[in-house]
Amino acid sequence: MNRQILRLAVPSIVSNITVPLLGLVDVSIVGHLGETAYIGAIAVGGLLFSILYWNFGFLRMGTSGLTSQAYGRNDRATEAKILVQAVSVGLFSALAILLLQYPVERLAFYLLESSGEVERYATAYFRVCIWGAPAVLAMYGLKGWFIGMQNSRFPMYVAIAVNVINILCSLCFVFGLGMKVEGVALGTVVAEWSGLLLAVSLWFRRYGYLRAWIAFRDSLQLSAMRRFFAVNRDIFLRTLCLITVTAFFTSSGARQGDVILAVNTLLKQLFTLFSYIMDGFAYAAEALTGRYVGAGNLRQLKRAVRNLFGWGILSALLFTLLYGAGGKSFLALLTDDAGVVEAAGDYFYWVLAVPLAGFGAFLWDGILIGATATRQMLFAIVVATGAFFAIYYTGGGATNNHVLWVAFLTYLLLRGVMMTVWGRQIFSETYLRRVV
Repeated sequence: MNRQILRLAVPSIVSNITVPLLGLVDVSIVGHLGETAYIGAIAVGGLLFSILYWNFGFLRMGTSGLTSQAYGRNDRATEAKILVQAVSVGLFSALAILLLQYPVERLAFYLLESSGEVERYATAYFRVCIWGAPAVLAMYGLKGWFIGMQNSRFPMYVAIAVNVINILCSLCFVFGLGMKVEGVALGTVVAEWSGLLLAVSLWFRRYGYLRAWIAFRDSLQLSAMRRFFAVNRDIFLRTLCLITVTAFFTSSGARQGDVILAVNTLLKQLFTLFSYIMDGFAYAAEALTGRYVGAGNLRQLKRAVRNLFGWGILSALLFTLLYGAGGKSFLALLTDDAGVVEAAGDYFYWVLAVPLAGFGAFLWDGILIGATATRQMLFAIVVATGAFFAIYYTGGGATNNHVLWVAFLTYLLLRGVMMTVWGRQIFSETYLRRVV
């Protein structure tokens, strides 16, 4: 079982680590063009697309859970049906974004305050990058489907290829053809479409036999889509809660001044690094839980969850020790501002609590997605989000950054606790029979 977990988790961790490289490459290229406004434009544009695409994360998660259950039942027709549904919804959503790109653009730049020059360059970046939306959202569905089929290697191959192609194309467009921020955006779009083509090629090579089960009309009927939308509705609402807390955490730090904003931004990098690792195990949880729920194998389901939590506890302890031993040195690598690093020391012990407070939330998210018990996951994050805001406002979080961190840690811990309480129902024969 541990070998299966690592076989699924390690490639996913590698894929996660490559995610920030796209933005890092873009920033490093425009950083050599001689205008600071270019860097600001890439930062604003990158944030805009992160928020935009984050809302469609349900395409990957819901697809993973449903597909893994079909895989566990050895149900080829349903595997093919879910693939058609996921990619179709992704492409339809992308079409809606393309048709509404102008109001989306105006709303985004109204909310994201920036100088006129940065907005001009960011607008140019947005108007090119938006044409990668169909590739990105179709890939969300494909990635979730691959993971559900117990294959996390294909998403890793695609992620690595996208980064390499992005680097080569952006360098060519900017320094070879003399393009500016538009060249960086075009390089990203070419990389995204290339990644989709690679994913489709890998699918035909490994899963081409499923073409015999593909039925577009039957798969896209409203009755066939009902469960797909029910699962993804809960995940979408859960994602809105997550975005709300994340955005509020950042804006609250900003209202306390530039130093606190910088401190929280640096400390959140340690949380982000931990999340890349735990997301890998969460993906493994989605695949294995769904597989054994679909197969109706309660013994293997319990064994998988038990082993996953073993890896989660081990990872949390290792990261706690790692941050305790070298976390402050890591912060010094991220900034030359000694004042910010010194100020971060006043709040550093909160970061030490993040791994142990948060690992359960990551693992339970994966387990409940795999079991398609998404309503329990939604209820848990609603309770945790309510607790976050209750602690923040009753404790004076607007002027006390310690209260903000207490609220955030409570939010992480409560998600795990609530899902432990409400998620236990999946470990019953009655639940497995109802899902199957």
